[in-house]
Amino acid sequence: MKKIDCLGEICPVPVMKLKSVMKSIQSGEDYLLITDHSCTIQNLESFCKANHLNYCSDEVMNGVWEITVTASK
Repeated sequence: MKKIDCLGEICPVPVMKLKSVMKSIQSGEDYLLITDHSCTIQNLESFCKANHLNYCSDEVMNGVWEITVTASK
């Protein structure tokens, strides 16, 4: 699983970073996006739904989220 480190990045940067790896995700590679901005969660969820990507978010520590993104099957 590849990682996209977005710590300290505000929207729309995390969404743009995810968008830049769309082809890899659609070919079956999972990505773990790490962020520390809560507004990013909602924007990434909207992006994933619009692009038929599965996602799972987890607040791993106070104020830090890990979002696993995979292609829909």
